[in-house]
Amino acid sequence: MNVRYLAVLSAAGLCAMASTSVVADDRDDSSSDCRGLPQHAVLQSALTKARNDMPNGGFGLNMWGTIVNRDGIVCAVAFTGDDRGDQWPGSRVISAQKASTGNAFSLPGLALSTANLYSAVSPGGSLYGLQHSNPVNTQVAYRGNAANYGTSNDPMEGGKIGGINVFGGGFALYNSRGEIVGGLGVSGDSSCADHNIGWKTRHTLLLDYVPVGVSGDAMRRDNIVYDITPQAGQQEGVSAKGWGHPVCSAAATTIAATLPANRP
Repeated sequence: MNVRYLAVLSAAGLCAMASTSVVADDRDDSSSDCRGLPQHAVLQSALTKARNDMPNGGFGLNMWGTIVNRDGIVCAVAFTGDDRGDQWPGSRVISAQKASTGNAFSLPGLALSTANLYSAVSPGGSLYGLQHSNPVNTQVAYRGNAANYGTSNDPMEGGKIGGINVFGGGFALYNSRGEIVGGLGVSGDSSCADHNIGWKTRHTLLLDYVPVGVSGDAMRRDNIVYDITPQAGQQEGVSAKGWGHPVCSAAATTIAATLPANRP
């Protein structure tokens, strides 16, 4: 065996090791990371129940849902249709973005849903530019066999997805001790319907012991806020409190006002 051949073999071995390291680095999971959080079957059941509790103020479409833990690691991904193609394929990653955002920008003493961020990140808003931080980890988002998307073996599970989403459908998760334990994101319909469906899903999962929020509603502390009024020369209008979300439909607005109250 000549020296040149040995060098080629060595280089190939190093490349294989490097490739293996990259894949390993993308998976941050251990069996304990998601303890205490709903796994696939429980998430799918709660999401389906919420989606089927119509009307939700949208188009009645099927949904994706994702749960992350407090470190932003994906713990479960599910959908409500019969197959992964029965809901918008792009909403799988959006649901994960929303879960990541709801977790990343909520605290033990302050909950912000993704719906609360719309006006805050708009030009002139108090958090303008936030939407450009924390990009999606595309290696986690798009890796693996698509046939496993939304199953108990979804390839996103165990990876840190990242991402920022600033319209309705993402929430922090708080357990019965008031501890923030992760985030939930749902996507697949209008942003306002996503909020309503996600809210009901979290309620069914018994993870809505929400502390203080910015909604101004003591019963629904991180609820969507509809207080944007048109202003000449501004497409989005102006939110009176700075946490407003655009109206999608009169039905969605009415439903949001009657969503289940936060616990306790």
